[in-house]
Amino acid sequence: MSNDSSFKGYALGALLSACVLAPCAQAALPLAVDREPLPSLAPMLERVTPAVVNISTVTQIEAETHPLLSDPFFRYFFELPRNQRRERKNQSLGSGVIVDAEKGLVVTNHHVVDQADAIDVRLRDGRELRAELLGSDSETDIAVLRIPAQGLTAVTLGDSDQLRVGDFVVAIGSPFGLSHTVTSGIVSALGRTGLGIEGFESFIQTDASINPGNSGGPLVDLHGRLVGINTAILAPSGGNVGIGFAIPVAMVRAVADQLLEHGEVRRGLLGVVVQDLTPELARALGVGEADGALVSRVEPGSAAETAGLGPGDLIVAVNGRPITGAGALRAYIGLLRIGTPLQLDLIRNGKRLRLTGKVADPYADYSDGGRLSSTLKGARLGDRIEGAGSDRLFAVAVGTVDKDSPAWRTGLREGDLLLEINQERVRNLEELGRTLRRTRTILSLLIRRDGRVIALRRR
Repeated sequence: MSNDSSFKGYALGALLSACVLAPCAQAALPLAVDREPLPSLAPMLERVTPAVVNISTVTQIEAETHPLLSDPFFRYFFELPRNQRRERKNQSLGSGVIVDAEKGLVVTNHHVVDQADAIDVRLRDGRELRAELLGSDSETDIAVLRIPAQGLTAVTLGDSDQLRVGDFVVAIGSPFGLSHTVTSGIVSALGRTGLGIEGFESFIQTDASINPGNSGGPLVDLHGRLVGINTAILAPSGGNVGIGFAIPVAMVRAVADQLLEHGEVRRGLLGVVVQDLTPELARALGVGEADGALVSRVEPGSAAETAGLGPGDLIVAVNGRPITGAGALRAYIGLLRIGTPLQLDLIRNGKRLRLTGKVADPYADYSDGGRLSSTLKGARLGDRIEGAGSDRLFAVAVGTVDKDSPAWRTGLREGDLLLEINQERVRNLEELGRTLRRTRTILSLLIRRDGRVIALRRR
């Protein structure tokens, strides 16, 4: 026998002897190490997953028709019925989480239920329930639903302000329609802003897999406490590449409270234009490595002017909360109620100062629409000029709208621009009042909302 053959035989014999003395390693992990059971997320998930729901919506949209079908002569010749509308259904799927079992409250994303004609919620036990939309906010992408409160399980709310980069988190939802899918990872970053996903951004970034259908589902810590609502992914292909974003539960709680109270979020106003602090600006201002939001302009008569803020001030904290940039300041102020006291820590000319003020009402100069028409009661209206030069747009701006008020039932929402009433152009409150005195009733409205022109007709 050759030396190679002798070596192979020896090696094989040694391996067989080792397997006799100690069993060969298996692919599966052992149940215990040093008589201690291995950690598992299963007990926590057994408590949390009954609070996670699947959300499906149905939206009726008008189907496109051939231009001939709109021709009166063609319809008459072929005896087609008049004013017949062709519609088709558009369905979407997302996730949500029960936050109050006694009241049947469910939190999800605004974009999951936006413009839905019907919202259905399916529980872990297979029950399907029709949900009522209590309020929705596109700026933070949060919506609150209500379902019949019978035999529900709610998630425990955590504290997203205590999260640290590196903390373990778990995402639960229905990616690609696969209900109650669980993925895990860590917190990759905190306070992500400037992504252009939402109006107010302060995201938790995580590498826990978040895919289409996870939207509105919970992000929980290892204790099963809700720390965020999964809302977006960042991937060219539309699938997960280890970068997902969740809305912190602190923001969710603040928005949900206002949606339950008003049906909308009524945001206060500081009245400053701010920008991020670049290294070049930091050196020019002599503030070293400080973080903050640099004030470039203060609106006349604003809460900021009243508090004493000025251009060149670097806001480093508000009410004790550190401000890391312009987006962080906007996100924090945008969640505060009107009249909330403010304590502003800033650096001015190299020195630290503390100013005090209050969050102002952005619609302080607006009028009650009920003075013009009972149909507009509940809406605050004001004059608005947008653009410059020949591109200037004159319109009536809609401020806050009380939920279930006549103006709300007419279809008006905060942020709308009223362009026409009864097919007559209105450029300001004076023209609106003059038109209403002549027509006495509102039959139709033409508004601009989120960059789209929409016609509203009274039923």
